[in-house]
Amino acid sequence: MKSGFVSIIGRPNVGKSTLINTLINEKVAIISDKSGTTRNLIQGVYNDEDYQIVFVDTPGIHKPQGKLGRVLNKQALALTKDVDLILFMVDVAAGIGRGDLYILELLKASSVPVVLVMNKIDKMTKEKLLEDINTYKDIYPFVDIVPISALTKDNTDHLLEVIKKYLTDDVIYFPKDMYTSNTKNFMVSEIVREKLLQVTEDEIPHCITCHTVSFEEHKDIIHILVDIVVDRDSIKKIIIGKNGSRLKLVGTLARGEMQELLGKKVYLELFVKTIKNWKEKEKYLIELGFIDKFE
Repeated sequence: MKSGFVSIIGRPNVGKSTLINTLINEKVAIISDKSGTTRNLIQGVYNDEDYQIVFVDTPGIHKPQGKLGRVLNKQALALTKDVDLILFMVDVAAGIGRGDLYILELLKASSVPVVLVMNKIDKMTKEKLLEDINTYKDIYPFVDIVPISALTKDNTDHLLEVIKKYLTDDVIYFPKDMYTSNTKNFMVSEIVREKLLQVTEDEIPHCITCHTVSFEEHKDIIHILVDIVVDRDSIKKIIIGKNGSRLKLVGTLARGEMQELLGKKVYLELFVKTIKNWKEKEKYLIELGFIDKFE
């Protein structure tokens, strides 16, 4: 039995969360077409008869704006160390950007092998794909290049076989029936955040976060309380909606997915709180789980 840790890094919105869900065949990371969806380090566990792969889906590396942005970049870059393999993921349909080149420059300081994962090949021609492969070959010494579509699962089985070549550990890190190391508290707060991103479309910027305040499991029902934290009262009004309609919709959608995840009836309460400039205040970044208080 071989095992190892694999970090998935790249710019925001290149499909990292979709890929990790596809490879594990379970939903461990929320999905949104808005950039910067992943804000925490997501660990998903792939198991088969001969291998265990622990995937870490990192926040997208970007030019940081404010304290939260710097924290997220630091977290993502930390995951280029102490892993067996790095998957550098790009959106080939969007083309090579300055953000891609910035990350590759940072990776030059790492001794960990890097596989280039070229995502969204379903949106481009083979001729353009070959052209991009040659361009990336000249930029960085990748150990392998794998074109895929995480959405349609095109060539993802081949990607798994490539990853397995770089696993050297003989330790089973997680039980074989476990597909994520995330806590239930984290999962339910992320479900609420995903539904918020879905129903607000482009009405709100990424100034929201969700925090599970209580999770009380009883015989036949689970009582869950989640705070939705925003930085302006105007955003709070958008989230609540007219006569509470939007917040009620978020609750309905989130509760349905939670019941499927947890296998029990869920009583869900959502509260919207305004904390001005929460992304700049270490107290709240610690309280909301973005940084460790002992860091």
